[in-house]
Amino acid sequence: MLIIPAENAINWKRPPWVTLGLMMACVMVFLFYQGADDRKLDAAIEQYLDGNLLALEAPAYEDYLQREIRFEGDQQSVLELQEFQALREQDEQGWQAVTLLFDRDYYQYLQDNRDLIWSVAERNQWSEQRGAIEEQWISRMSAFQLGLVPSDLSLYTLITYQFLHGGWGHIIGNLLFLFLLGFTVERALGPGKFLVAYLVCGALSGLVFTGFSMGSQIPLVGASGSISGLMGMYVAIYGLQKIRFFYFLGVYFNYFRAPAIAMLPVWLGKEIYDYWFAGATGIAYMAHAGGLLAGAALVWLLGKSWLQVKEEFFEPEPEQQDEQFTRGYAQAMASVGRMEFDLARRQFEALRENYPDRTVLLEHLYQLAKLRPDLPEYRDLARTLMADAMNRRQPEQMLDVWNEYLSKGEAHHPLAVEDHNRVLFTSLKNHDLKAAEKAFERMRLKAEPDMVQEACRLLLAEFEKLQMEPKARHYRQLLRG
Repeated sequence: MLIIPAENAINWKRPPWVTLGLMMACVMVFLFYQGADDRKLDAAIEQYLDGNLLALEAPAYEDYLQREIRFEGDQQSVLELQEFQALREQDEQGWQAVTLLFDRDYYQYLQDNRDLIWSVAERNQWSEQRGAIEEQWISRMSAFQLGLVPSDLSLYTLITYQFLHGGWGHIIGNLLFLFLLGFTVERALGPGKFLVAYLVCGALSGLVFTGFSMGSQIPLVGASGSISGLMGMYVAIYGLQKIRFFYFLGVYFNYFRAPAIAMLPVWLGKEIYDYWFAGATGIAYMAHAGGLLAGAALVWLLGKSWLQVKEEFFEPEPEQQDEQFTRGYAQAMASVGRMEFDLARRQFEALRENYPDRTVLLEHLYQLAKLRPDLPEYRDLARTLMADAMNRRQPEQMLDVWNEYLSKGEAHHPLAVEDHNRVLFTSLKNHDLKAAEKAFERMRLKAEPDMVQEACRLLLAEFEKLQMEPKARHYRQLLRG
């Protein structure tokens, strides 16, 4: 059964560049660095068979597995012995050579017991020829150069092993999960912190794997530990919030919703169970478990400081915002239709808090306030709508609101001198001299003399330009008087 989170959709207007970069790095390493492994493997097999090492090692390998079965009770060794004996019966020398070359625990067993296994001549032959193969080919393969080998742990391999993979199936599966999880966590943390957290989770995952595989010479490769860290971070970021999960069981798949953090013990329990009971599948279960714990722990320990989630992460995407706005707007309009004006006003105000740039909400609030022109809210909304129209460069709407307010609300709560002055300047810019004069008459009653004279000069200049002498004469007299 496979369960993965599926709460978010990717926004290609803000691509997850670091996630995509990590995927590209894994592909490039696989193609151009690990691509040379096949040639090295072929050379190692050819040299191994030419040196007649198979005749020396095959009987010893069967004895080694039988000892594991007899003294350790290792049931996995029973399967390995049966498979190897089948290869010998079919005379599959190439696959026998692969098995013997890459069973690193067996190679260590030969090094420790070669004096007991072979005669002096056989021992010398084996040491010389097998040592040459190890030095020339095996040690130069990517997994042994940059993979994480528990018996020979190096700090740099805690990073480099995350970019190596064991085959096309391995890399495709890992990159799919990296993409599905990475774009969400990258959006939550930001590119730089996401990259550091990803690599740290991979390193901690490698350390946990090393702790449970102490002394092993089998190298660990792959990004699955780092990706498990992303899974841990993902559910820790959402915490108790219910999110969608996709599950796949056989041929059946579907979605379900659950508190995000509830999935952490499920995933963790599955990895630990498989570690103890799944047998030798080649999957690093404890690396996965370590990554899960590392990712969740990083968010819990540093989530209020260095690894704090960006505030805008929890904001809905534009498509979701549009859907929420449409739903809320329809509810408010329904209240207007039922003549529940107080409820509609509260609904429009709540919408405007979340969508301050939606002018239509301000216009509806203005229309509702107009029902009670005796209240100061009508004046405040008229001024706000006038200013909004100015910002949107719609002077006609500003003048319409101003004229309407003069007829309905001015008697109750007069506009300020500055409001009339703005209308005057806007009217002059739009060559609406009638509205400009009307605004001038309103402001001259209360404005400071300097403001009145400046407005008077502007009107005089405009009428002189249009050669409207009677009007120009009127404003000259006002300036003198």
